[in-house]
Amino acid sequence: MDKQIEYVAKPLKSKLDFDSFKLNADGMIPCITQDHETNEVLMMAYMNKESFNMTLETGYMVYYSRSRQKLWKKGEESGHLQYVKELIIDCDKDTILAKVAQIGAACHTGNPTCFFTSLTKED
Repeated sequence: MDKQIEYVAKPLKSKLDFDSFKLNADGMIPCITQDHETNEVLMMAYMNKESFNMTLETGYMVYYSRSRQKLWKKGEESGHLQYVKELIIDCDKDTILAKVAQIGAACHTGNPTCFFTSLTKED
């Protein structure tokens, strides 16, 4: 019998203010998203101050969609939600690592991860 796990989104509190991060020219920071259990890299997206704060408030990953020019709660259309388990900032404070419980596929193509196209491979 498959183990059914239910996740609950919980508000989070950041140890650092968003204004202390090193942002790109558009006021955003890249966010690498990783499965909290397997450490598989799922995707990369951008966050602005509003999406970061909304992520903290809701416990769900919220990004800024550069193509749509608006906030984007992951899974709002597909139902493939990302429950935040931990947010980590790198040593330069210019990239966030989000560890999440991924429900469904992370990639809009239906793949579990956005990283499935090999550019190089050694035999």
